[in-house]
Amino acid sequence: MKARSAGVRSQRNDFLKTPIVLRIRCRKESLGSSNPVRSYAVKSDSSVTQAASPPLSLRMLINSVQFPPRRIVLTGFMGSGKTTVGPLLAQRLGWQFLDVDDVIEAEAGISIAEIFARRGEAAFRDREHATIARLAATDALVLALGGGAIERPETRDLLLTAPGTLLVHLEVELATALARCQGTEHTRPVLADQANLASRYQRRLPLYRTAHVSISVDALTPDEVADAILHAATLS
Repeated sequence: MKARSAGVRSQRNDFLKTPIVLRIRCRKESLGSSNPVRSYAVKSDSSVTQAASPPLSLRMLINSVQFPPRRIVLTGFMGSGKTTVGPLLAQRLGWQFLDVDDVIEAEAGISIAEIFARRGEAAFRDREHATIARLAATDALVLALGGGAIERPETRDLLLTAPGTLLVHLEVELATALARCQGTEHTRPVLADQANLASRYQRRLPLYRTAHVSISVDALTPDEVADAILHAATLS
């Protein structure tokens, strides 16, 4: 599911460093709103200015979200940066960061790969859902999901409707994900299944995009991703 070594984490932090302008498009579906679409340009220096019809690098569907959120949940394909951005975000907010996979491994006493090998994916997904449901009741928490958690309908419904929860999708191209995760097959059962990897990515992508916020992260540094999430979480 993810690498544990410092060397691999360094690979996962190898984002492009070129200054960029991240465009945000916010759709607020509230009754009585005469202007349901608002656009912002979020620059790398964290300034925010009004913009006209920007590209959809970040999408927000926030009609069901309470602001400010009491917890932020990160979802996305492996290599999207969830366990890199999550601690940065938690530090800025003064919140706790937890990785669902780490919690499962600590409680099971074995690795995710071993759970897959011994008990199968279905048993792992049951355990994963129960763990997420328990942790999603915690306030002041940044929670990183495993890449496949979003496939379970009960998990999606829980995270999209739980009061105070903001579900954020870190969207990454498959080629970027593979480059970042190269050499970690032994810790990522899904990555080892090369024959089905592309179809798994395509199947999950529209599910990830049901999140309240979706950010294209291929060309962003971890700090820029954290900035974008903070701006999204504080828009009113």
